[in-house]
Amino acid sequence: MKPPAFEYLAATSVEEAVAALAAGDGEAKVIAGGQSLVPMLNFRLLEPALLVDINKVPGLDFIEPDGNGLRVGALTRHHALETSELVQARFPVLSEAMRHVAHLAIRNRGTIGGSLSHGDPAAELPMMAVLLDATLVLTGENGAREMAARDFFEGALATALGDDELVTEIRIPALPAGSGWGFEEVAQRSGDFAMAATAATVSFDGAAAGEVRLALMGVGEVPLRIDAAETSLSGSMFDETAMDQAVAAVDDAIDPMSDLHASADYRRHLAKALTRRVLQAAWQRAKGERP
Repeated sequence: MKPPAFEYLAATSVEEAVAALAAGDGEAKVIAGGQSLVPMLNFRLLEPALLVDINKVPGLDFIEPDGNGLRVGALTRHHALETSELVQARFPVLSEAMRHVAHLAIRNRGTIGGSLSHGDPAAELPMMAVLLDATLVLTGENGAREMAARDFFEGALATALGDDELVTEIRIPALPAGSGWGFEEVAQRSGDFAMAATAATVSFDGAAAGEVRLALMGVGEVPLRIDAAETSLSGSMFDETAMDQAVAAVDDAIDPMSDLHASADYRRHLAKALTRRVLQAAWQRAKGERP
């Protein structure tokens, strides 16, 4: 199929882009990499009156240190995030997750801001933003505002982004020193959307686990942090009892759906199995062991 007719604007500044979005009154969409938007246009799932292309907007393509954390511009491509030495050094779990995003051709075009704005519950980057306590900078006609990633995703393909706003920056705070990490996902074929995925970070204070983070995707309408599991593991030595409690907390927190790719029961099984794997891998890395 072919997309419906639309007007097109190649914006050259953030101000020009948000002014066009505001004038569009909900009938304008931002296009950057186009890896999600263009298929939806071709299938007539969206029929915007205006596409605002932000690829020529300067200053939105960067990966920079922010203390021991990171600042990432919204036009940064997935492949840049995957291969950045700075990301690999500070957030190896993020580099690993980016290797699972579709195929190389898509990673070369798809943008960080686009993936977050799209809010697909089976996409890796929204889950990573939630896991890493990222803050999104949203810029509109009234200026910029900041929002925690955990508050940004409201449902399947639904976010808190206003009609006149675009994501301009992502800020990721530093992890505790020496944090270990784990990432696992299951898809029918390499490059497919995951049926379920989990990611974790764990710090170790020399005696027991310190901060624990656990996130899942593909098992609900938004990426999830499992607070009860994190609380049960913090201060533990990751023994079988603690792990069983964490897995039970995951089982209680998720609400997977059935579709053509997997049943709800299978997604629940995957979530629990992958949770054990990522937590064990993160714990071993935190202790300096090889998972």
